[in-house]
Amino acid sequence: MRNICIFASGGGTNAEAIIQFFSDKPLVNVCLIVSSRKDAYVLKRAENHHIPSLVLDRSAFRETENLLETLKEHAVDLIVLAGFMWLVPTYLVAAYPNKIVNIHPALLPKYGGKGMYGSHVHEAVISAGEKKSGITIHYVNEHYDEGAIIVQATCEVTPEDTPESLAEKIHQLEHQHFPRVIEGVILR
Repeated sequence: MRNICIFASGGGTNAEAIIQFFSDKPLVNVCLIVSSRKDAYVLKRAENHHIPSLVLDRSAFRETENLLETLKEHAVDLIVLAGFMWLVPTYLVAAYPNKIVNIHPALLPKYGGKGMYGSHVHEAVISAGEKKSGITIHYVNEHYDEGAIIVQATCEVTPEDTPESLAEKIHQLEHQHFPRVIEGVILR
């Protein structure tokens, strides 16, 4: 059995897609949900699926390595960032080399980095007149959105697109590709 821990900061739609995808796969288990916000809906999703959860304290996350003990207790093999907004500290990247995966709602290396999340990304893509956007699934390193790319998937950006309509196209790509890519990473 391989164990996944999902880090999320918001509603958790990607977390839900991942949980559902692995619900009937006996070799992989979502064993823990970690959130940066105590009011994040992803915590309700964890409760609904009877998955233990943890809310991080920002200073403890950055300044101590206490989280490593919790991850060890849950025998975490892979950490999946699914809408997690904090930079992952060096100690965690070092403890899980090429075992932390993130999804970004644009085609990196463009439109990545600090502050490039949610509607900010889609507004930037549309403002730049891009004809394509998409998702980038990548390994995490010590910098925002700079880890090695695993997979990218694209969608068309039309002149009629708004940040909201582009976000919907991106969500469809995320839910279609992210769980399968995670499966490939964790089972290889």
